[in-house]
Amino acid sequence: MSKKATLCIVLATALSGFAASHAWAQSTVNFWYHFDNPESTKLMDELVAGFEGKNPGIKVKAENIPWNNYYDKLFTSIVGGKAPDVAMVKLAQQPQLLEMGALEPIDKMVAAWPGKDELGNNLLEINKGPDGKQYYLPLQYVVVYLYYRADLFAKAGLEPPATCEAFLDAAKKLTLPASANDGIELFGFGLRGGKGGYDNWGPFVLSQADFTPGGMVSPKAVAANTWYVDLFRKHKVAPPSAPNDGFNEIISTFKSGRTAMIFHHIGSSKTMVAALGDKVSAVPAPSCNGGRWTSFGDESTALFKASKNKDAAWKWMAFLSEGDNNVKFNQATGQMTVTRSGAEKGSFEPRFVKATVDSLPFAKTLPAVPQTADFVNTVWPVNMQRALTGEITPEQMMVTIEKHFATK
Repeated sequence: MSKKATLCIVLATALSGFAASHAWAQSTVNFWYHFDNPESTKLMDELVAGFEGKNPGIKVKAENIPWNNYYDKLFTSIVGGKAPDVAMVKLAQQPQLLEMGALEPIDKMVAAWPGKDELGNNLLEINKGPDGKQYYLPLQYVVVYLYYRADLFAKAGLEPPATCEAFLDAAKKLTLPASANDGIELFGFGLRGGKGGYDNWGPFVLSQADFTPGGMVSPKAVAANTWYVDLFRKHKVAPPSAPNDGFNEIISTFKSGRTAMIFHHIGSSKTMVAALGDKVSAVPAPSCNGGRWTSFGDESTALFKASKNKDAAWKWMAFLSEGDNNVKFNQATGQMTVTRSGAEKGSFEPRFVKATVDSLPFAKTLPAVPQTADFVNTVWPVNMQRALTGEITPEQMMVTIEKHFATK
């Protein structure tokens, strides 16, 4: 055999060995997420392609899991030792995931990540675990703020309320009989007494109460809840249907001109503008006796302890929370990007972005404890309805909440 032929064989063997080694060294990141709209998976495919183009040694297997059984499947996979490397997660599930020993702390990774300085104010702090460690990397968020009918406020010569006192004053002045409002009965506030209404109640009550022992039954906390219930029972600035009203009802009455103020987040802004145009605007929730609270809604990514590709998985997590990548992700979900620069590039009207960003410094979540789920789904709506209808007093409602969170 000639020297040239021998050299070719040696080179071919070396190259094939390199290729085999390279293929063996390639990492695959299994990622679970949930998008309601199947069309949005195209955006995820684009994100995966963009990431893989920048990281040729990493492949991402992104799986869209239906929301209805998302957490059932996630918890089952953890117990069965088949958890994904990374998954979308909410803060409400963090206690259970930590109890299962499923999450990998990412403090060191975040500390070394240049993108951390681009995250919105307070986002990392809100997402910390109860032990002070970072387990979640913010991916998207919403913050509840006050929608108000700018046209009705202007007509009445009112400014959007910055305090509880100003809120009550505006609600009273904008509660009008049909005869004084072009044939339409108007109420100042669309109070949500049904499910989900705790985050409308929170700015007025949780700004002056807390979930520490005795925090719900302090004189200040009871007075705050009495003030809120009195909006309906004493001042009558909310529609008669308020005790049973949920999301659809408060949105409908606001759009139809039957209420002048409601609480929700930026996710409703596009339909609001479609219906009302410049007649609708938004501001952060008012301050009450110097305290401020509003509800933070979240979605993050988490790295699972069982992952055998933690470095590659972290790169994917960081990629999704950076710049234009995060903007594209939130085009699919309709929520707020977590970066400061991205907030200016989204598809939302600037006034709603400003109300959201200005609310972040005092945005909070409910306690990360097992009792919270029942509080949201049953304890709060049942007892709020009973208080609004006079079946129990506002103080009795707060005693029930206090006892609920004291139960182990």
